[in-house]
Amino acid sequence: MQYLMIGIILILALFAIRLSNRHGIPALLLFIVLGMGFGLLGLDFNNFEFADGLATVALMIIMFYGGFGTNWRMAKPVAREAIVLSFFGVITTALLTGLFCHFVLGMNMIEGMLVGSIVGSTDYASVSNILRSKNLNLKYNTAPLLELESGSNDPTAYTMTMVFLSVLLGSEVSVPVLVLTQVALGLAGGFLFAFLIGKYLKSISVQEDGLSAVFMAAAMLITYEATLLAGGNGYLALYILGIMLGNMEFRGKRDVVFFFDGLSEIMQIALFFVLGLLSNFQDFIATFPIALAIMLFMAILARPLSVWGLMIPFKLKPNQLNIISLAGVRGAAAIAFAILVVNSGVKLSIDVYHIVFGICVLSSLIQGSLMPPASRKWDMLDPHDTVLKTFNYYQDKAEIGFLETVIHEGSSLIGTMVKDFNLTFDFIVAKIERNGETIVPRGTVQLQEDDKVILGGKKHFDRSRHDLIEFTIPSGHEWDNKLIKDLSVPTNQLIVMVQRPDSEVVVPLGNTLLKQGDKVVILKAATPDGKEKGQKKLKS
Repeated sequence: MQYLMIGIILILALFAIRLSNRHGIPALLLFIVLGMGFGLLGLDFNNFEFADGLATVALMIIMFYGGFGTNWRMAKPVAREAIVLSFFGVITTALLTGLFCHFVLGMNMIEGMLVGSIVGSTDYASVSNILRSKNLNLKYNTAPLLELESGSNDPTAYTMTMVFLSVLLGSEVSVPVLVLTQVALGLAGGFLFAFLIGKYLKSISVQEDGLSAVFMAAAMLITYEATLLAGGNGYLALYILGIMLGNMEFRGKRDVVFFFDGLSEIMQIALFFVLGLLSNFQDFIATFPIALAIMLFMAILARPLSVWGLMIPFKLKPNQLNIISLAGVRGAAAIAFAILVVNSGVKLSIDVYHIVFGICVLSSLIQGSLMPPASRKWDMLDPHDTVLKTFNYYQDKAEIGFLETVIHEGSSLIGTMVKDFNLTFDFIVAKIERNGETIVPRGTVQLQEDDKVILGGKKHFDRSRHDLIEFTIPSGHEWDNKLIKDLSVPTNQLIVMVQRPDSEVVVPLGNTLLKQGDKVVILKAATPDGKEKGQKKLKS
């Protein structure tokens, strides 16, 4: 009977997603409402321990895959702003909310600070769901900023929650030491395991029969638990691990993307449904006024004050600051932290779960639904681009790749219309970047000097791991400070790409000068009889 129920719930969840896409209602909110609806129909569920375990696993997957899907090249220009918001923004928002709970709503000061800490972070699942489902490509790199902030700020809220929970439990805790330990060991764990796992992925194949996805799931679990045992923040470690591995190329990456894409969707549906099922409708109504007051205070004052105040040094535009403020949607992580507090056994004078639950439901409903019209109202949408490029899986799921080239001075292509391109091979002009703006490559568009032309086509991955090899030229190497035409390269090898230390990609010609630190990519083919010629091994 329970399996029939699960099947029905998943089917209803699919209808909820379609309803969300059609009417702009956040899909994750509909999953919560679905859970509450089943509770009203008599499906009794109050197992907070099970919900805590489910929330932990779901957040692990959401955090890891959130990092995995972050395109670091796009996020890097706004990384400083995102990191400031993910750390100081959460602290400021939490403290302001805690003060509001104490002085306006009459809560105990520590309990008020606990509530503020629980709801201090924005929800990655909700923010990314809104951005992607509504295709909100926001100007000024705002989408990558929100993606990076919402994906990395849960650890700060978790640490603050643990600090105030420890105070309420009477534990002797050094706040600076706890915060430093959580953050430092979380970062160290993430980078360490990313380095080790990355080295392993480059040296061995786990692509067969979907083993790459199994390996990645195992790596995720090990990273989280090992970091946790060391005293660090496991969620932060997973986010770092995701970013590092997601921006690497390795065999079986598409399998990993498809696996986690479906798994994260199922876990989000399950988590939000169980969170809704766990709520009691009468308690939800009883705490509704408090939840509404806190949500409105956070949306109207706490979040905007934090954003506008902290972003002063970065000189962001007013409409950009407005949309960043509105995007402070609260969601799964906050409710999961509330469950953690309930399971801790701490005695509180407030119903922390239903207050936090109400805040998240209202935030998702009001702020989430306002994001699309507000983006248009504040002139934040770029009609010539798509937010999908923010996420790595957009390219990793497709068998297409993109190349870019620059129209240099004196090029014969200057003045040529796109429709007159003689693209002999199966390529298409995907877009043109001119003076920092995106130009839609319609047939009548003429190329100009310094235009950056992006070509799209089917991408190739070296599945044999032997045809395309790369190495970096070290100091004293025989190729250092030599022209390619002067090198003694076997006839079955060809230098196909050179990447300078500053990441500049150079098309290798005979008069191209190789230097120390250059990364050289070489095509190594077999001879006609299928055997490789004997040759001196490349020194690295």
